[in-house]
Amino acid sequence: MKTLTIEAKWAILFSVMTLIWMLLERISGLHSTHIAQHAIFTNVFIIPAVALYVLALREIKSKGFDGQMNFQQGMLSGLIMTLMITALTPVTQTIATKYITPNFFQNFTNYAVQSGQLSLKDAEQYFNLKSYIIQALIGTPVMGMVTTLIIVLIIRTKTAKA
Repeated sequence: MKTLTIEAKWAILFSVMTLIWMLLERISGLHSTHIAQHAIFTNVFIIPAVALYVLALREIKSKGFDGQMNFQQGMLSGLIMTLMITALTPVTQTIATKYITPNFFQNFTNYAVQSGQLSLKDAEQYFNLKSYIIQALIGTPVMGMVTTLIIVLIIRTKTAKA
């Protein structure tokens, strides 16, 4: 339970970082004038996301486990943090698409139809808040745990072989 506060702190920071990222995307025109480049540049988010997980798990190891964190402890902490982030995704998705870029779904629907990628019906089924929340509720835990696994394998305390 010592780590729960740290995990919650980083989950909230991750959600705030996500909203800042969305704001930067909007300001840079990736939700409007440069929408064609959105799919490329939105993937850059993985860099700050992984960096945040590294910082979080290092703090958990340092403060939560007094510098000695085994694989299971790291994975459990990463799971808890990921579940907290996942629980916050409906809120972050709603804030991002209602307040940061209120015309987000309309812009992406229009772009998908005009570029010939999707029919209007398919675009409307894909680009809406419910669809994005469902995608986030599936994708966030998967990506969070893959990220956790890689980081924990690197930063865990390795025991000497007998």
